[in-house]
Amino acid sequence: MKFFVFTKQKLFVALGVLIACVLAVAICSNSYGQITATATTERKIPIYCVEESQKRVSISFDAAWGNEQTDTLLKILDEKKVKSTFFLVGMWVDKYPESVKDIAKHGHDVGNHSDTHAHLPQLTDDGIKKELTDCNEKVKKLTGKSPTLFRPPYGDYNNNVVSVTNSIDMYCVQWDIDSLDWKDPTPEQMVERIKNNLKNGSIILMHNGAKNTPEALPKIIDAIKGEGYEIVPISQLLPKGEYYTDHEGRMHLKEDADKQEKTTKATE
Repeated sequence: MKFFVFTKQKLFVALGVLIACVLAVAICSNSYGQITATATTERKIPIYCVEESQKRVSISFDAAWGNEQTDTLLKILDEKKVKSTFFLVGMWVDKYPESVKDIAKHGHDVGNHSDTHAHLPQLTDDGIKKELTDCNEKVKKLTGKSPTLFRPPYGDYNNNVVSVTNSIDMYCVQWDIDSLDWKDPTPEQMVERIKNNLKNGSIILMHNGAKNTPEALPKIIDAIKGEGYEIVPISQLLPKGEYYTDHEGRMHLKEDADKQEKTTKATE
C-alpha cells in the first residue's frame, strides 16, 4: 500500500492546477453558449415628466405638515382658472379633512404622498403597500375617490417602491422642475427657475406650506402661460395606456414607441 504525503508546497500547486482547470472548463463552455451568467436587475424609474407634443405642463403641491396657506393657494388657482395636483400625506388628511374636501371640490387632483411620510425604501413590500393603501382609504372616505397618483416622500424610491405602486394600479410620479420653494427663495427667483426649465410635459414641484409660495404662485402661472403653455392636472397630463419611462424618467406610451420602431424599420 502506498501513502502520498503532501507538503504545503505540493498542496498549493495541486489547488492551483484544480482552479485553472475549472476556469478553463467555464471559459470553454461559455464560448459555445452553454453557460450564460447575466445577473442584471433593471432599474425602475418613476415618472418625472411626460413625452408630450403639445405645450402642456402640470403644477403640483406636496402637503405633509402645516395648512395655513392651502385656502390662499386654492383661491389663487381659482382666480387664474388653473387646476393642479395636491399630494397629501395620510397624517395631514387626518388633521385637515375639510381642506381635503375643498381640494377635491375645487377640481384638483388629490394624490397620495404616503400615510406617514416615511422613507419607503427602508420598508418591506408589505410596509410600502400599507403606506399607500392606508392613505388611499382616508382620501376615499372624504372625497369618494381613491387616488391613482403617488409621490414618494422625499422623492426617495427604489425598485420595490415603483413596483408596489404599479401593482396596485397607481402611477409613481416625481417632478422634473423643483421650484425650491422649501428653501424660501424670492418669488422672482422661483419664477425664473421654473420659466428657464419649462418644456412640454414638465411636472413642477411646489409645497402648500412654503413661505413665499402664495406670493409666487400668481407670477409663476402668468409666466408659464406667457410662454404659451397650458397648465393641467397631472391626471390629464399622463397619457392612458401601457407605458415605460426612459433613463430620464420621461413617460412614453409603449404603442407610440412600437409605431416609431415599425416606421424606422420600414424606411431602412
